Amino acid sequence: MRIRTLTLAAASGAALLAAGVLPASASGAVAPMSAQEGSVSAADLLAKVTSCSQISSGKYKTDDETSATIPVCGKNGAVFWKADMDIDCDGQRTTNCNEDRDPWYQDDTAFHQSDGKPLKAESLPYIVVPSSSSIWNYSSAGIKGGGVVAVIYNNKVEYAVVGDTGPTKIIGEASYATAKALGIDPDPATGGADSGVTYILFKNSKVSPIESHSAAVTLGDQLAKQFLANN
Repeated sequence: MRIRTLTLAAASGAALLAAGVLPASASGAVAPMSAQEGSVSAADLLAKVTSCSQISSGKYKTDDETSATIPVCGKNGAVFWKADMDIDCDGQRTTNCNEDRDPWYQDDTAFHQSDGKPLKAESLPYIVVPSSSSIWNYSSAGIKGGGVVAVIYNNKVEYAVVGDTGPTKIIGEASYATAKALGIDPDPATGGADSGVTYILFKNSKVSPIESHSAAVTLGDQLAKQFLANN
C-alpha cells in the first residue's frame, strides 16, 4: 500500500535466506518452509504464459521512476503479469515489519484475517494488486481478496493470496514472507527483485481463512492443475 520513490536493489541475498523458518503467526497461519510448493512445476506454469493477451486498458510501472511497460494478461481461469517484486511489510507489527524497518510501513492491509485483524506480512505469503483504476479493475476481472496466486521466481513456485492493494499505476509487490520463501531479499527498504517474477492469479478463487497458508497451497495446487489443463 505504498508508493516507492527509491529504486530497489537487485536480489542478492538468496544465500543468506536459505536457512530458517519464518515464525508462525498467533492466528495459526503457518509460514512457508520452502518453495517449491504443490505438485505443478514452475516450468509447466511458465510454459502457459509465454504470450500475453492484454486485458488491462493500459500498462503499469514497476516503480515511480520507470516507464509503464507491464500489461495485465488474460488466460482461461486466470490473469497474470511479469514484473519485479517490491516488498510489502504492511499489516500487523512484527520483528521485521514495523516503522523502524520499513520507511513505507502502514499498520493495515486492504484485506483482513478472519478475526478482523490486518494480515501479517512477515509470516503470510500474499501479493499486492494495483488499486482499481481506468487501467484495470481487479474485482471486475474475478480477482478478490484471499484469491490464490502462484508466484514464480528462479524456477520456484510459491502459493500466496491476494492480501493488499497498492498504487493505481504501479505493479509488482508481495509480502516479506513471499519474498523470503522464494529466496528474494525480503528487506522492505533495500530488498526485492528487479525483474523475473511471474504472478498468476486464479479467478474467482478464495482461501478461507485467508491467513491459512496451507489452505492456499492446497487450493493453489488444484487450480494450477486446472490451469494447465485449460490452457
